Amino acid sequence: MTHVIGVDAGGTSTRAIALDASGSVLGAGRAGGANPNSHPPAEAAARIASAITGALGGLDPAATAACVVGMAGVSKLSDPAIAEIFATAWKNVGISPVRTVPDSEVAYASATSAPDGSVLVAGTGSIAGRVRGRRLVSTVGGYGWLLGDEGSAYWLGREAVRSTLDALGRGDGPGPLATAVLTEALGPSAMDAAESRDAAARTAVWRALITSANAETPIRLARFAPFVSEADRSGDPAADRITTEAARLLVSNVMAARESGETTPVVLVGSVLSPDGPVGAKVRAELAGLDVLTSTDGVLGAAWLAAVDAFGEGAPRPVPA
Repeated sequence: MTHVIGVDAGGTSTRAIALDASGSVLGAGRAGGANPNSHPPAEAAARIASAITGALGGLDPAATAACVVGMAGVSKLSDPAIAEIFATAWKNVGISPVRTVPDSEVAYASATSAPDGSVLVAGTGSIAGRVRGRRLVSTVGGYGWLLGDEGSAYWLGREAVRSTLDALGRGDGPGPLATAVLTEALGPSAMDAAESRDAAARTAVWRALITSANAETPIRLARFAPFVSEADRSGDPAADRITTEAARLLVSNVMAARESGETTPVVLVGSVLSPDGPVGAKVRAELAGLDVLTSTDGVLGAAWLAAVDAFGEGAPRPVPA
């Protein structure tokens, strides 16, 4: 009996499942992060292979009719030497063929069977894309922290630090957002100086925050993003301004990825776009009137894409366990 494999390989974890032609889950595997941009390619390939092996269990690898790997950092495989590392991993597991696609494609497929639409991703980074025939055919954004990632967790964290610096520079008392940023970055003792009327003390904290932020890798700013959401919920105007601008930028990007008058689905992906968060809520409000869906589980999308490859358009969609 033939089966298919779907894999969702992200920066922090990798999951794989095996499906039969009825859409039933036959096995599951898990491994560490496998983004070849953030992990050594040989390690990333080995982790994907490990997750696939776990999903196969006692199944015959040679009976794998199709395998789709949704991978963060898939563009790395455009390097022939890197692609060969992954091809060797597939060969060692004993499965063929393997189709690698952007993680946004499997996220889109997890939410809808519609072949055409658009996807908006906002996690640590951000990107919007146009999907045609379940393939990502064009993108807006996704340039990384230096050139873009508008509305992402990185962007939110950067704006949180900038807002805190602005408040210190003006001599304003720190609100909920600035308090959280200063405590996280410099420790509770920084609050005494920040709340002081002594301009020199506030300037010292201002300088210390700039130094602290610049001493770390830029992407570490993403750790401040949850403070923005929490402060927005508490009514902090500074946080509200940041989340409102984040939503505006994200909506602008995804609308730029769509054709005029397009009515296809918009799939939202990533922690920043959670329905429970202020950015996610504001994005959904801006997109009211469109068919807005939320990605459920990328590994289900990858497995369904593999099932379509193997069994055709009538392949049933897997049901979350």
